[in-house]
Amino acid sequence: MRELAIGPGTKVTLHFSLSLPDGEMVDSNFEGSPATFTVGDGQMLKGFEEALYGLCEGAREEFVIPPEAGFGAHNPSNLQTISRSEFDPSLQLSEGLMLSFADAQNTELPGVVVDFNDEEVTVDFNHPLAGRDIVFKVAILEIEPAQVH
Repeated sequence: MRELAIGPGTKVTLHFSLSLPDGEMVDSNFEGSPATFTVGDGQMLKGFEEALYGLCEGAREEFVIPPEAGFGAHNPSNLQTISRSEFDPSLQLSEGLMLSFADAQNTELPGVVVDFNDEEVTVDFNHPLAGRDIVFKVAILEIEPAQVH
């Protein structure tokens, strides 16, 4: 086992899980194949990545990642009210329904219906985990120096 610690310039292979403080599981690869990423490559949110700094192979840790280091604060300005006439009349709306929209650059933007009536539909464009603490569990399997090209 190497004594290389996680930090810039390392490639990390790990098992991880993300859950809410009440225990609701959001994502986990503990029952499947491990994930591999290079620190700083953008695959992992910076707050999650930085929580791993200093860990060595074999470490098993649990962190609580606050919203500002994870998926961000819930932003009330990301709630948009859209005229019902903008939606296909055959669309069966329900609270919690996730829909895909296009932004000004024609990039796909997911939104969740939070309220609706015959005239208006309120859609939340915040990340579903915005404003939430995330319990981040990890098991570090391997750390290698990153290949620099």
